[in-house]
Amino acid sequence: MSARIYADHAATTPLRAEVLEAMVPYLTDGFNASSLHQEGRRSRRALDDARTVIAGLLGAQAREIVFTSGGSESDNLAIFGMAGALRERGRHVVTSSIEHHAVLHAVDRLRDDGWDVSILPVDNDGQVDPGAFEGALRADTTLATMMLANNEIGTISPIAHLVSIAHEKGVLFHTDAVQAPAYLPINVEDLGVDALSISAHKFSGPKGVGALYLRTGTPLRAQLLGGSQELAKRAGTENVAAIVGMAKALVLADKERKELAQRLSALRSRFERDIINRVPDAKVNAAQAARLPHISNIAFGGIESTALVMRLDLDGAAISAGSACAAGVAQASHVVAALREKRAQDGAVRFSFGRLTTDAEVERLVEMVAQAVRALRETTPERMAGVR
Repeated sequence: MSARIYADHAATTPLRAEVLEAMVPYLTDGFNASSLHQEGRRSRRALDDARTVIAGLLGAQAREIVFTSGGSESDNLAIFGMAGALRERGRHVVTSSIEHHAVLHAVDRLRDDGWDVSILPVDNDGQVDPGAFEGALRADTTLATMMLANNEIGTISPIAHLVSIAHEKGVLFHTDAVQAPAYLPINVEDLGVDALSISAHKFSGPKGVGALYLRTGTPLRAQLLGGSQELAKRAGTENVAAIVGMAKALVLADKERKELAQRLSALRSRFERDIINRVPDAKVNAAQAARLPHISNIAFGGIESTALVMRLDLDGAAISAGSACAAGVAQASHVVAALREKRAQDGAVRFSFGRLTTDAEVERLVEMVAQAVRALRETTPERMAGVR
């Protein structure tokens, strides 16, 4: 029996052995980094070292890094924290229709609390029109939040350009960069953002830890209260082992990024070409846009997305129909639905490759997909009516 194929790296990546090795001393002998005794000071040094390393790799200063439990908390802290600090200046926030639910649900909560929210549409390549973005900014707009790279279709947004537009209007800008660190160089000075979210498990680090970059001087109202950890921006005893692991994982990702991105881009191109050649009525979503190299979102006319995910799972391959955070929801992905073109939505699934993905696995996956789509279409021929 062949080994299973894991093609869901956009959901989470396997923990690297080197990362686990770096974490182990703080799992077995980790102490509270806020304690003044020798054991506590050892943890504090590890925490400070990790903060310095992560800040350096992001082009930030150490005091601008706030450790969190992951990408969702980082997004929430940025949105609620900045909005809370700016609420007397204005209560209008701008975002896009393809954001992660950690952002969309957060701005929904702001709306419930009396804020005005503008959710901008995207084109069929998943891009927000910069002119429409500028037009959405108002005198009472205080915050814009848009992701650097989409987790479902891989679209890379021109964040630096959007930030410059926002700053000209006095609007602060947060970006969810969770999907990007293993594949794109990230420098907060080049981007110009006021806040940026990352999560370790997207670049072969541990789950349950992330960070928020917060530019010096950016107002933020703490959301988690208690002690004065993280410069009083996020209370709670820090998870030193996970933070050390995140720093190690980011160092490795930075070192290997260029080579990995080139290899995965070539691998994905072959995969998409072979799928298009083997499977009638297959459409690569956002194919013309600048994309992350590891994500391929493909729509297969005449079938249900979840049916294909389940069929491939039984056949031995792990893929997804969208964000893992929305798993179990029996509806179309909000991201592909935002593309508006019906053909982009029909039977759309996400394949995402990673550091350990091999050419042989991708060749097997193409064959598995072709067989699975053919079988599903044969069992529901009525869905093929009218399909081009």
